Amino acid sequence: MKKKVIYRCTQCGNESIKWTGRCFECGAWNSFEEVLLDSNKIANRKQSQKIERTSPVKLSAIDVDYNQRIVTGIDEFNRVLGGGIVKDSVIILTARPGAGKSTLLLEVSNDIAKQGNKVLYASGEESETQIKNRANRILDEIPKDIWILSDISMDNVLNTIDTIDPDLIIIDSIQTFKLDEFNSRAGSPIQTIECANALVDMAKNKSRPRAVIMVGHMTKANEMAGLRTLEHLVDTVIYLEGESDEELRTLMATKNRFGPTGEIGLFAMEEKGMIPIDNPSEFFITNRRNGEAIPGSALSVIKEGSRLIIVEIESLVSHSFTPYPARVGDCLRKDQLSTLISILEQRGKINLYDKNVVIKTTGGLRLSEQSVNLAIIMSIVSSVRDEGIPSDTVFIADVGLTGELKRVPSLEVRIRELDRMGYRKVYIHKDGIKSNMDFENIELIRLNTLQEVIEHIFR
Repeated sequence: MKKKVIYRCTQCGNESIKWTGRCFECGAWNSFEEVLLDSNKIANRKQSQKIERTSPVKLSAIDVDYNQRIVTGIDEFNRVLGGGIVKDSVIILTARPGAGKSTLLLEVSNDIAKQGNKVLYASGEESETQIKNRANRILDEIPKDIWILSDISMDNVLNTIDTIDPDLIIIDSIQTFKLDEFNSRAGSPIQTIECANALVDMAKNKSRPRAVIMVGHMTKANEMAGLRTLEHLVDTVIYLEGESDEELRTLMATKNRFGPTGEIGLFAMEEKGMIPIDNPSEFFITNRRNGEAIPGSALSVIKEGSRLIIVEIESLVSHSFTPYPARVGDCLRKDQLSTLISILEQRGKINLYDKNVVIKTTGGLRLSEQSVNLAIIMSIVSSVRDEGIPSDTVFIADVGLTGELKRVPSLEVRIRELDRMGYRKVYIHKDGIKSNMDFENIELIRLNTLQEVIEHIFR
């Protein structure tokens, strides 16, 4: 049997016919490793690829199947993917250890199998017993059309796919599998990319399309491990965010060839698994008796994709006994919090140089929109003055360095949602929307500066 030796860079995947000390593509030193290839296997694979090639087709003559998605019963999962799993798509899911990747995918497998589809769940990290124990904990009934394969051999996975003929294949995780024709270890850039390539070729087979969901490891920098090539190979990249000791889990797509990337799915991690949050506004607001006004609390509205979420921002301001007061905000960037505190001190005439400031959101939702900046500042003011803001009052505006309020996008849509939910007052920039807008219940308070808002609330 003929053998061929080549050298591949472990950092970027660049190939060379001889070993070199430095990769001329990525500049890494001593990164080339010897790869022994089976020429017969490579020839057979290339020959099979040639047989499957088709002739070009005019774009106008291509028929589109609008029923090409597998719609799960998990609405939050469908939302992120753009309406469901496309039947010939390749998806990669990444998250920190303990975030709930395997739990979510087992729930997806359960739902799809109940619809009459076959599912192959291949795990290179867990045994069949471990997966069965999780299934017994989170599933009420285990469907008969879920197959479990505990192995790190991608060759065995491909052979099993030919035998079982599943509609959905789940690989947990792609960095633990290896192909026999490559001598490098599992998890190396070569093995990861080649295993992913084999799955993409299998999924895109026109005669038998299949959906593939791969789990990818996450680095300490909260990025997907491995080469960027892996993200280019797949159709959809989704991130599952959330700490292992917190209830909230957020699912978000950073790449999606079949739908938008701005949508998020919200889940609560409970004993019975990942539970979709159907009404986010209730989850992120404290339900207080008789609308009691509590110092340090302010409301705003954020827009995540097509959904509107009312969020409660809480602040705690206390005297600092150290020369450097603490600035803590788990729900937003520290630089953003420091900027807003500086604006409040200079433009709002409130001294915080000797005060600790702690910010959080009810439910642990992260704040990325500028529309919440006024609400963050007003929650700090409320805490400093120890005076509560009425619970039917909402703030929707950005605040500039000059202390002036700024307009935010989709303001009318946000206000209409507040009006529908029965809120009474909303503070906005004076020219935020047209003056002839008519709302049923809510009063628009149009102001120009932060100082005006403070004076209007705390007269």
